[in-house]
Parts: sequence; structure tokens; C-alpha cells
Amino acid sequence: MRKFDTTVQMLKYKVLKEVARNAFEGTLVESISDIPKSIIPGNKASLRCCVYKERAILSERVKLAIGGDKRNPNVIEVINIACDECPAGGYNITSACRGCIAHQCKEACPKDAIMFDRDQKAYIDKSKCIECGLCFKACPYSAIADYKRPCEKACKAKAISMGQENEAVINNDKCVSCGICIYKCPFGAIMDKSFILNLIDIIKKSEGNTKYKVYAVVAPAVAGQFTYASYAQVVSGLKKLGFYKAVEAALGADMVAYKEAQELKEKGFLTSSCCPSFVSYIKKHYPDMLKHVSENLSPMATISKCIKDKDPDAKVIFIGPCTAKKMEIQLPQVKEYVDCAVTFEELQALFDGRGIEIEKLEGQDMEDASYFGRIFARSGGLAEAVKEALAEQNSSEFSYNPISCSGLDSCKAVILKASRKLLTENFVEAMACQGGCVSGAGCIHYGDKNRRDVDNYAQKAGKNISESISKTEI
Repeated sequence: MRKFDTTVQMLKYKVLKEVARNAFEGTLVESISDIPKSIIPGNKASLRCCVYKERAILSERVKLAIGGDKRNPNVIEVINIACDECPAGGYNITSACRGCIAHQCKEACPKDAIMFDRDQKAYIDKSKCIECGLCFKACPYSAIADYKRPCEKACKAKAISMGQENEAVINNDKCVSCGICIYKCPFGAIMDKSFILNLIDIIKKSEGNTKYKVYAVVAPAVAGQFTYASYAQVVSGLKKLGFYKAVEAALGADMVAYKEAQELKEKGFLTSSCCPSFVSYIKKHYPDMLKHVSENLSPMATISKCIKDKDPDAKVIFIGPCTAKKMEIQLPQVKEYVDCAVTFEELQALFDGRGIEIEKLEGQDMEDASYFGRIFARSGGLAEAVKEALAEQNSSEFSYNPISCSGLDSCKAVILKASRKLLTENFVEAMACQGGCVSGAGCIHYGDKNRRDVDNYAQKAGKNISESISKTEI
């Protein structure tokens, strides 16, 4: 049984599982220093230069698993000791250079940084180079390589640079906490802080306590994540873990779709507010466009508000694929509704840390949301849902013209056009992760299968949006 796609994910999971196990058993303080030793057998390091470095890195992973650096407001952090294997970066001329006489690379360089040795092979004077990439584009032999780090390439918010020791540095003023750098780092040197200890504390205090109930709000991207068990068994696992009830975040998505359809009719132009990374991107990079972002809370916050309106003493935990949700729940307009946010990766560690084998449980289905609420998990789903909501509101007179964009590069292109009043569409569905929430950094598995699984899961819904909202039972 393969629970994760990569070895890096497995390393992270092992630490999280040990932290969860010890926290549930009440032995975390005594055993936390031994966690790295329990993961590395004997004295043989299988992944690093020596077992001592491996243990030092795992100690840093443990720190992140129990909440990370409290002085750093960002949920994404770099493990500096693990970030030393990538090349320094920048453009370099390789042995593929033919020493041609055209010297197109030199002609393209605006700073005269291209030099030649006595064999007429080109090289770059780094003291002059400004990393513009024009030589890279000009070389007819593709002899110039861009050694930009995977995390830096992946970050479309341009929030990652190199520090004095060539370690990755995250600029919190630019970072939108999407977490794509986490998945793209081949050495597992970037991680999201975990708040599973908060969750475990909430659950343990609720056991045998009639004062409050603990609700799990589960994102629709869960479909297909736990490949060795059914979705219904995941719900049963949540009950066994200590949750009073599992509620679909997709039900909140139905409510949001209905409200955004109304807001769009009133304003004439609107961008979605469901993706916290996209909203953060607008705030930090295009603040003038913030007035066009929907005023509605995200599906997570919307359904959590419903839960707390009905049960003010309730504790609400969001479970999904998104690292940015850990930032969203700290916002003033959200924090009173959601008490903690964890990822699917962390949920797997919680199950195993408490010895819950979900594949052996009898399943319990959830039938809260509509088809349209459930497809919010993938790109295009929100746009379809707003179209349906307009139809259910008998708004045929309104001319609906949506555009869906996923990945920050795509979002940036659309927002630039909108800011210059060149965009012909009147509704922008924007998601920071390529393909939508089904590719979130907290996923267990990645790939096109996630989208298909979400669509198959959505097909099982037997309600339209209005019915879903009217028959809501928390």
C-alpha cells in the first residue's frame, strides 16, 4: 500500500505520525528528542551524507510539526540545514557551447557580461550579469542553462530568493502561502507548520466533556486522496478520531456560489474570494484590484460560521489540501469561526498516530452538498456553480461571461487585463494552485486522477444548490 507519492512526503509523515502518537498518549515532552532516532534505524544514514545531519534535519522537522517558529507569522518555513544541495543558481554556459563566430549571446547581453576564452568558448562574468536571460534565449545551441532552484522556479509570487549561505529565503511580504515550493523542493527543505497539537488538544479535552462538540469541515478535494479506503470510511475514521460530526465544506461552497451570483449581478464585475492564496496575491501584488474581490467568506469560513451560529460552543477543524488555509484562519473575519486547519497529509498522520485503520471501518456517507458545491475543488467548478446559481435565481436577463484561471501565472495575466480594463469577461474564478484545490500542497496524491475523482464524487450528489442550502442540517 503506497500512501504517498514521494519519499519527501513520507519523511514528513513519519515525523507527524510520531508527534501525533505521543501527543495522544501524553508522552510528547519526554519523547520528542527521541523522535528522529525512532525514524532512522541504527547508525546508517540513507538519505544524507551522515546520520548526524539526518538527525539534525529531522529535529527541525519535529519543530515544524509542533508549530514552528512562533516569531515567524508565515506558515511556510525553510529548514536551512536541509537547503544546501541545490546549485547557487543563475545562468551558466555549459560544455555545449560551440564557440560559434556569430556570438548571438554576446549581442543579446545588455551588460557586456559575456566573455570568451582563447578557444572562443563563452562564459559569463557574474560581476556584470543581471540574470535577465536574454543570452539564454539567444543561444542557437541551447548551451546556456538556467540553474534556478526548483522552489524559486515554482514560486510565481517571486517570494523566494537566496540567502548569504545560499539557502532559500522566503519574503513574507510577497509570499501567499500556497505551498507549491514545499512540493517542488526535492530535498524537503521547505515545510508548512503543523498545528496538529492544537487539534489533538481540542479533541482530548472534548472526550468525556459535554461542554463542546468538535466538527470536521472536510474539503471536497478529499475524494481520491485516501486511495486505500472509501470516502465513507474516511468519515468513519474522523468519528473514531474524536470528531462529533463531519460536514462537507462543499455545503459552504453552495452558499458561496449563491451569494456570489447575487453579488455579481449587483456589481457587474467580480473575482472570486474562495482561494486564500489568490486573495493574498491580490492584497500584496495588486491592491488596487482588491475592491473587485468578492466580499463573501470562503466556503470553509461560511459553513463554519453556520456551525457556530447554531452551536456557539462548538470547535471547528478544517481539513483540506491547502496550506494557505492555515493563514486564512488567522484573519480577523475568519478566526472566530475556525479553530484549527490541517491538511490531508496531516490527517493521515493523525489516523495512524492513533492506530486507526480506516480501511477496516464501516463507512458513513455524507449527503450535504450539491454537485456544484463539490466541484469547487477543481478549476472551472466555481464558474459552473455561479452559472447554476444564476439560473436557480431566475437571472436569465443577466449576461454571464466567466473566465477560469488556475496557477498564479494564469491569474496574474487575467488580473493584469482586468486592471487595464481589457478583460471582456465579467466573473473571474481564480485559484493559485494549477488545476485548483485538487493540486493543493497538502494533498497526499497529485495528478489528473484527482480531478476525475472529484467529478465522480460530485455526480453522487442528488440536490441542486437551492435544495442543498434549504435542507442544511448541521
